[in-house]
Amino acid sequence: MIRPRHLLAAALALGLAACASAPAHYYTLIAPAQAQAGLLAPIPTGAGTPARFQFELLPVAIPAQVDQPQLVLRQGGQGVALLGGERWIAPLAEEVRGALSADLALALHTQDASGLPNGGKPRLRIKVDVRRFDSVPGDYALIDAAWSVRQLQGDATLACTSQVREPVGPGYDALVEGHQHALARLAGQIAQVAPALAAGQPATCP
Repeated sequence: MIRPRHLLAAALALGLAACASAPAHYYTLIAPAQAQAGLLAPIPTGAGTPARFQFELLPVAIPAQVDQPQLVLRQGGQGVALLGGERWIAPLAEEVRGALSADLALALHTQDASGLPNGGKPRLRIKVDVRRFDSVPGDYALIDAAWSVRQLQGDATLACTSQVREPVGPGYDALVEGHQHALARLAGQIAQVAPALAAGQPATCP
């Protein structure tokens, strides 16, 4: 005769095995190369010619509430949910920085020279602090950020804020794609002012 506690232990073991075998899905905020150009508005840097400056993008700050391996969803006015089976492929701050770096490099026709020697070109330092990173499947993806661009070899500098909200369809793939679009729009706003600042000229927030 099987005792109840043995049945309970067996049930728990089966439950843990089922949880362990459930596949995890991994997501990235870096858009595919073939789709990246379509996310960005053209930036007037010389009809696709390389820019005469470089940029370095500092590590990006993100809110502690969403700094998790799992996707964090907003639910109602106060609630959030962590999705155990839906995860970022890298820490979220690194994902956001990687996406912005790629988008800026494409928009400005130059490279992210973070950690590289100057090479004789003027350089801009870009700092981004993400204050909100809201995810609502089937509704919207929102990024609220404070950012600044500073000329390293001069005095030109500009500090701005941006809030970008992208409507999304149902499903987590659509949600992540919405954040990719939002980050591309943010990068586009930064890229609008970068050439003027690199030349030491005044610029205003988009």
